[in-house]
Amino acid sequence: MRIAFFGDVVGRAGRDGVADHLPGLRRRLSLDFVIVNAENAAAGFGITENTARELFEAGADCLTLGNHSWDQKEALTYIVREPRLIRPANYPILSDAPGRGSNLFVLGDGRRILVVNLLGRVHMDAMDDPFAAANRELDQAPIGDIADAVVVDMHCEATSEKMAMGHFCDGRASLVVGTHTHVPTADAQILPGGTAYQTDAGACADYNSVIGNDKEEPLRRFTTKISQGRYRPAEGPATVCGVYVETDDRTGLAMRIEPIRIGGRLKETVPEVALQTA
Repeated sequence: MRIAFFGDVVGRAGRDGVADHLPGLRRRLSLDFVIVNAENAAAGFGITENTARELFEAGADCLTLGNHSWDQKEALTYIVREPRLIRPANYPILSDAPGRGSNLFVLGDGRRILVVNLLGRVHMDAMDDPFAAANRELDQAPIGDIADAVVVDMHCEATSEKMAMGHFCDGRASLVVGTHTHVPTADAQILPGGTAYQTDAGACADYNSVIGNDKEEPLRRFTTKISQGRYRPAEGPATVCGVYVETDDRTGLAMRIEPIRIGGRLKETVPEVALQTA
C-alpha cells in the first residue's frame, strides 16, 4: 500500500497549499490513501465543516486532529456526522468526547487501513494514557490480520514521547508519525520491528513565519512578554510537508519511508516511485 501523511495544515495558506499540490502528488506517487492532520486548518485553530470539505476535495481520505480539536465549536457536532474526521483516542472516559479516536477504512480493492490519533501528555493538557489507548486500538485491529496497514498520528510536544510511541508500536503499525510541532524532522526511518517512523511530519504552512503564524505577535510576546492580539496564520505560499510510506501487503509493515516537501520556502523533496500498473 502507498500511503502519504501530511502534517498540520495551518490556515488558508496551508489549505491552499494542499489544494495546489495534493492532487498532483496523488497521481505522481500513485497513492492509495492520504491522511492529513487538520487541527489548525480553520484560521489556525481547529476545524470547520467547510475547511474539512476543502481538504477532502483536494484528495484527503482522512483528517486527524489534536489539542485544538474543539476550538471551533461546530466540530463537536460535525465529527459525529463525519467518520473520516478523527480526534485523539485518549480523551478521558468521563469527558464523553464526540466522534471517534480511530477508524478502519476500506479501500476500493478491499484492503483495510486503520488510522489512530493520539494526544501526548508531556507539556500538554491532561489526558488519559496514550500508550494504553494505542495498545487498545492496535489490539482491536491487528496488522496483517484485521488491518492491512496501520497509521498512528502521535500529536504531542515532546520528541521523546513521540519516539517512545514509535518504539512502543514497532511491529504493530505501518507508520508512527508525530505532529503538533510543525517543523519537519530529519529522522525518517524504519524501526527494527518494521514500523516506519518520523518524529514530526512538519506543517502545511507558510514557513516565513513562527510555526505557521504571522511573525509579529509571537516576536512581540517573546521580546516584551506583552500580548497585543491573537496569533494569525501567515499568508504566504505554503510548503506542504509530510511523509510517504510503502507497506508490504502481506505483513502490513513498512518497506520504505521518505519525506515529502513541496512548494513554498523549503527545499523540495518528493520521492521517486514507479507508477502502479494493473
